[in-house]
Amino acid sequence: MKKFLDQDFLLSNAVAQELYHNHAAKMPIIDYHNHLSPEAMASNYQFSNITDAWLYGDHYKWRAMRANGINEKYVTGSGTDEEKFQKWAETVPYTLRNPLYHWTHLELRRYFGIDELLSPETAAEIYSETAALLKKDSHSCIGLLLQMNVETLCTTDDPIDNLVHHQAIRDRLKAPKVYPSFRPDKALGMDGSKAFLTYLKQLTEVSGVAINSLDTLLEALQQRVDYFHTNGCRVSDLGFNQIPAFDPKATGLDQHFQSVLAGKQLALESIENLQGYVLTALCKMYHAKGWVQQFHLGALRNNNDRGLRELGPDTGYDSMGDFSQAERMSKFFNNLDNTDQLAKTIIYNLNPRDNDLFATMTGNFNDGKTVGKFQFGTGWWFLDQKIGMEAQMNSLSNMGLFSRFVGMLTDSRSFLSFPRHEYFRRILCNLIGTDVVNGELPHDMDLLGGMVEDICYRNAKKYFAFEHNE
Repeated sequence: MKKFLDQDFLLSNAVAQELYHNHAAKMPIIDYHNHLSPEAMASNYQFSNITDAWLYGDHYKWRAMRANGINEKYVTGSGTDEEKFQKWAETVPYTLRNPLYHWTHLELRRYFGIDELLSPETAAEIYSETAALLKKDSHSCIGLLLQMNVETLCTTDDPIDNLVHHQAIRDRLKAPKVYPSFRPDKALGMDGSKAFLTYLKQLTEVSGVAINSLDTLLEALQQRVDYFHTNGCRVSDLGFNQIPAFDPKATGLDQHFQSVLAGKQLALESIENLQGYVLTALCKMYHAKGWVQQFHLGALRNNNDRGLRELGPDTGYDSMGDFSQAERMSKFFNNLDNTDQLAKTIIYNLNPRDNDLFATMTGNFNDGKTVGKFQFGTGWWFLDQKIGMEAQMNSLSNMGLFSRFVGMLTDSRSFLSFPRHEYFRRILCNLIGTDVVNGELPHDMDLLGGMVEDICYRNAKKYFAFEHNE
């Protein structure tokens, strides 16, 4: 029987162990999609305690605590930081077989050197021990990133963001490199709501373009794309249920947009045509800049109205959706490819039933010019756990070129989340090592070790080409 979380955790054979320890473990981290705070990095924020560092903003943990019957006072409410940590410690023993159990103890070990299991009995000591370490420079926001050998990361930023914190980071830091990414979801609302119209006013203010037509909306967005590019951005992102059902031959779009500006609610078909029109124009802007575009598809968000009213979005009330994806993606990406304006693209699914669908979709739009141009992204959100990541890698292996995969990202709001890259790398090495043991891959460690290093680091470094920002 193996010891829990030993040096060969998740590595079931000697080949997997060699691949991880000699190849994967030493590679720097490129985290090309996360939700870390640029402001915290600009000020090199020092967390006051582990609750501040670990529980604030982490809706994975919030969901688990609610499922364990923890009162909201100790989840997102008025409880003290120490009380909230105690309630999380009470929950952890019930997370057995959930990736939270692994992540929790990996993070305690990697950042704080703590081997004890977190429980109600150990909570007070661990709270005190981590608080002392979090006062040190080694455990500031930047210190935590450097501990994990993070070379490059990309935050998630709205087009109206002024990027002053990114500018401050760039001026003061040599490493890690921190770049913005362009996330225009709010600019694609098109629902005539007060919130959408308020957003357009904000976009007008930052761009200097009065938005009174579709053309001026695109002009404002182009101004922001240019601004982001000047500030080092080379990545865009979109988080939608599914790609809008856009008819490139649709007419009357500006008339529909005038109705939106008047605060009127359009039919769904008209909304999606407006969204598709603007998104297509944005994708052409990305292509012209040489950016990578990412599409996170399939989340069913804000399922709990009471939770949304009381706590707002991104508080743990989202789940997998069962949206139709294939035909919409095919038409949208084909429309861009027809004019040779399809940028490097990564698509992520949230429903595992769609793994093979997404994996095969990528093969439709590789052009023989760019290595791995169209990527099937790593297991995302509810799928960034052992079974989910293995399933994604198996589908990619069967349907595409696994060796060209750009690897893992955290998608996290926590500065303590980077051992998830280790988690992914161990799973990757075990997958390959098991194939070798079974005689399904050659026992060629130069070949396999090179592939592992590529997937963990080099593929992403070449694909995103962030060094060209310098």
